[in-house]
Amino acid sequence: MPVQPAQRDAGTLFERVSPVSTHKTNRDEVLLRTWWRSAPDRFTVTAEWPAAHPFYVSRLGLRDPLLLSETVRQTLPLLSHAAYRVPEGHQLLWKDFDWVMDPGAALADGSPAGLELHITCEDVKYRRDRASAISLHVDVERDGRPLAAARTRFTIQDRTVYNRLRGRYADAAAATAQAVPLPPPAGRSRFGRDRFEDVVLAATDQPGRWQLRVDPAHPVLFDHLVDHVPGMLLLEGARQAALATAHPAPTAVVGMDSAFVRYAELDAPCWLEVEGSPESGTVRVSARQHDQEIFHSTVTLIPVPATA
Repeated sequence: MPVQPAQRDAGTLFERVSPVSTHKTNRDEVLLRTWWRSAPDRFTVTAEWPAAHPFYVSRLGLRDPLLLSETVRQTLPLLSHAAYRVPEGHQLLWKDFDWVMDPGAALADGSPAGLELHITCEDVKYRRDRASAISLHVDVERDGRPLAAARTRFTIQDRTVYNRLRGRYADAAAATAQAVPLPPPAGRSRFGRDRFEDVVLAATDQPGRWQLRVDPAHPVLFDHLVDHVPGMLLLEGARQAALATAHPAPTAVVGMDSAFVRYAELDAPCWLEVEGSPESGTVRVSARQHDQEIFHSTVTLIPVPATA
């Protein structure tokens, strides 16, 4: 069903965001609400964070920073399809993503949070009449107060090229069927989690090293069939590894600078390792598979009073 423009205020039209535009099948997981174009490559997107969420859980009095990551992630397919003529079925490939958040604006007060994302698209590459690569700079406001700044770049491939690139992995159902058995979680509280099913790391015999738990049945991280480990799962693994390194000190993640180097496949173990000390304010988390680095993230941490 086509989206009908509606009136936001005098002279400004907006369109409502549909789940298909965010690549989510569960409507309850769609965080974006409306969007409009303010200049040829500038956009405003509104979003709403729920008062509570079973996966993106508030901790130490702060909203989950991965909720910010997912909010920005949803803008990638939205603007690709709605503003840059990318047909449905094309594949979006995350290249890098960094963000920093003001913890003072991320306080959890038990109510929904209204967001406004001011997005500038730069270095837009085209193939024929549709975009093939886009860089986004995003300034996020919460109820009119600056909350975060983010930058990300992604590329876009049509299905034929993607299938050729992915080869035997292109079939999402077949790739999921070959997923490695799910190992037990390494714990809960040290990873900032209350439920074992949300812990994405499994213990190894080496300190500072974990196996990534890839659960294709997870209702949030695997909203639909995919042929590789989702980028949001790698980000969550990096966040949990950083928190575990800082444990038992009450610590919050307020920034991540990440690069997606290679596909993380479902049919082989993926290992996460941490370098550095949380006392320095940052740690580096890398993910390896088949003895190759496939992802890395520099995670920024701050101490948070347990009573915050």
